[in-house]
Amino acid sequence: MLPYKSLNRSVAGKTVLITGAASGMGRATAHLFAAEGANVVVTDLHAAGTQAVADEIIAAGHPDVLAITLDVADPSAINAAVSGTVERFGALDIIINNAGFARPVLPQDDAYDEVWQNSLDVMLTSHQRMIRAALPYLIASPEGGRVVNIASTEGLGATPRNGPYVAAKHGVIGLTRAMAVDLGREGVTCNCICPGPIITGITDGISDEHKEIYAKRRVPLRRYGIPEEVAHVTFSLCLPAASYINGAIIPVDGGMSIKNA
Repeated sequence: MLPYKSLNRSVAGKTVLITGAASGMGRATAHLFAAEGANVVVTDLHAAGTQAVADEIIAAGHPDVLAITLDVADPSAINAAVSGTVERFGALDIIINNAGFARPVLPQDDAYDEVWQNSLDVMLTSHQRMIRAALPYLIASPEGGRVVNIASTEGLGATPRNGPYVAAKHGVIGLTRAMAVDLGREGVTCNCICPGPIITGITDGISDEHKEIYAKRRVPLRRYGIPEEVAHVTFSLCLPAASYINGAIIPVDGGMSIKNA
């Protein structure tokens, strides 16, 4: 019998770049990685929010953080963010593609094409661009690079008035699987998280009463999740010890996606 092998469960000294990190799940993920000793790059389209999260992390006693204002729909800005990360920390080990938005729209609406293109640019095309821009550094990461794409349970099904978002999130799942196959030989893993109903900016417009009704009807745990619960699953996929998890699509939804009625 082979002796038990102890695997590394620390990200201390690793460098992680997180998109959409000014709020919600991205912010929670940034705080968690910083608390575990990683160098954290907080990126978001909103400059004030990006810097505010970086300041929060520094105030919590974790100085190894960099704030970058980033429009993920701009390929040159993605390249600049990767370059700035490596210039500051000398490496880039982990990518968390989290940036996203939701805008209700119906196929007959005049804005459909615009929302469609923006959704794909921000929530799908940017993911492959970020991975490809970071790829030389991910491959060079001593314990294997990590990519986690944040999709949604909308990537596993569909709800009304949400076509562009649903299409983009289905695409993220497909991209994750393709990248897992293509990059696995390089020692880089690519996995996907599908959050269900989470208390974030996207769900702020839903009243507490309607959140409660929805959760009791659809979610076995009978509540919305919080960003930190998603962040911990994301974090687990990035551990050196998670080296054999590749191409996984993981719902974090309180059991919603398995409930038939």
